[in-house]
Amino acid sequence: MTKRFGWGRLVLLALTLVLAAAWLAPVAWAVATSLKPETETTKLPLEWIGSRVTLDAYRLVLGTGGIVKWAVNSLVTAAVVTVMTVLFSAMAAYGFARTGFRGRRALLAVILAGIMVPPQVLIAPLFAEMVSLGLVDTWWAIILPQVAAPLIVYILYKFFADVPPELEQAAFVDGAGRWRVFFTIVLPLSRPVLAAVSIFTFITTWNNFLWPFLVSTDPDTMTLPVGLANVVQGTFGLRYAQIMASVVLAGLPLLVVFVLFQRQIIRGVAHTGLAGQ
Repeated sequence: MTKRFGWGRLVLLALTLVLAAAWLAPVAWAVATSLKPETETTKLPLEWIGSRVTLDAYRLVLGTGGIVKWAVNSLVTAAVVTVMTVLFSAMAAYGFARTGFRGRRALLAVILAGIMVPPQVLIAPLFAEMVSLGLVDTWWAIILPQVAAPLIVYILYKFFADVPPELEQAAFVDGAGRWRVFFTIVLPLSRPVLAAVSIFTFITTWNNFLWPFLVSTDPDTMTLPVGLANVVQGTFGLRYAQIMASVVLAGLPLLVVFVLFQRQIIRGVAHTGLAGQ
């Protein structure tokens, strides 16, 4: 049994290393290409390392591509969407978990059904709504449709339902109201799951391309993925070193977020009960 367990762990480790290498290879190639001279990016046979390492591609991208402005737009958009999504979803989830209002089950069923609706189905009606409200080419057109998150509501609902009600009842006896209990007791107890859904929401919003691409044609309101698709590739053409440098710069903030908050992400996944799904 000991040998069998040891071989099983060895095979699992080898498989993990293979999958990690398969994931890291394109990333490593993008970084290596961004550090090559532009004339060597299409050189045959392909080589990982160029004749010299240069940062010219990064200098050109940062100097002429508008990538800094798009990164700031993405940061602001992702931060606002994250705060609004988590706050509104937490309030809705707490209402479902702790109050027995009329129509609660039917409304919860509607929200759960929303999880099964592909976001692409809602693009046409949402775009028509943004046009009718005159919000196209504004940050609100990018932000507001991303705030509705049925999955986040469900995750927080399941978590709040497992919070011992005795903690809240003690506060009610002391004269605290529903809002005070929510903000001073329930939310502090929910910090791990709130941190996890906040990070996931931030990353999803940062990476979102399709919706910002449809409602943003002004370079001043473009997010980073849209700016790279619309302007960088059109400006740089087939200058692969600059394109790869743009991709590396776009993914760097997410890498920093994961490195800084990986413990919260792991703890949050464990608390949400989604680790095995």
